[in-house]
Amino acid sequence: MTGVIVVGVDSSESAKRAAGTAREMAIALGTSLHVVTAFENNRQDIVGSGTDLLVISSEDAAKKVAHDLAMELSSPQLQVAYFAVPGSPAQALIKQAEQYGAQMIVVGNKRMRGLGRVLGSVANSVAHNAPCNVFIAKTDDE
Repeated sequence: MTGVIVVGVDSSESAKRAAGTAREMAIALGTSLHVVTAFENNRQDIVGSGTDLLVISSEDAAKKVAHDLAMELSSPQLQVAYFAVPGSPAQALIKQAEQYGAQMIVVGNKRMRGLGRVLGSVANSVAHNAPCNVFIAKTDDE
């Protein structure tokens, strides 16, 4: 099978567990894996003084999170790409899946309890709006 599995990540342990599940699925199905981090705005911070300035943007920070986790997931039997996508987490995952014709989006279940079930969550939004299958990985266990 060929295709793409999209997984949404941030710097949390829950996201790392969801990414690990997505990695296993991608290897088993023979697909590539897209590691996606969302950023809501591209705010820039300038750090330093004089001519020694460093510009840090929201997009750069998101790209670093996705890159670092993609490197952890890489292996000879799996093609992994990483992306920083503008929008809310749910919007970013759906946009990525639409753009690349993904077969599946993998998200974690960490926040799917209590008020999150009533008010919505990333997993809930993705499940209701995705253009493909959605797998909700159990990530709330230690």
